[in-house]
Amino acid sequence: MSAVEQGRSRLPDPATFIPEVGEIAGAMARALMNGTIPKTTVHLVQLRAGQLVGNTYHTVRQTEELRAAGETEERITAVASWRDAPYFTDAEKVALELVEAVLTPNPSGERVPDELFARAAAHYDGKALWTLIVAIGQMCFFIPVALIAKPVPGRPIGQNYTG
Repeated sequence: MSAVEQGRSRLPDPATFIPEVGEIAGAMARALMNGTIPKTTVHLVQLRAGQLVGNTYHTVRQTEELRAAGETEERITAVASWRDAPYFTDAEKVALELVEAVLTPNPSGERVPDELFARAAAHYDGKALWTLIVAIGQMCFFIPVALIAKPVPGRPIGQNYTG
């Protein structure tokens, strides 16, 4: 039985070894909540990132965040099939497409083509685009943590590591 199946993480909290990780996480969170894009858009994008990399910790965490923000179960559930779901705005759809482009290899060309960037820029100004990029970057920072250290899904931050 794996550590996670036993309700344990593989590694203890990274702050035990590198306290600056908490400072980095806090700074990223503050940057994301600057008001230029809705908080729900940030969490929708981050939920899709967790789904794309197949990580339960991130999908559970972002689902909890979306529920706490009052999102409907239909919208949360439909993130996995957002392209044909009637629940998302055009701005949300382009944000979801952008995170997919960044996290999905494209052997036949550029991951974020000019056409996709132009559609994103039509919905988001420069500060909002940078906020969206930081939202994706935050996930790229924490994906290795979740995949390797295996924090326990469903536990609050600070209580999601054992050992």
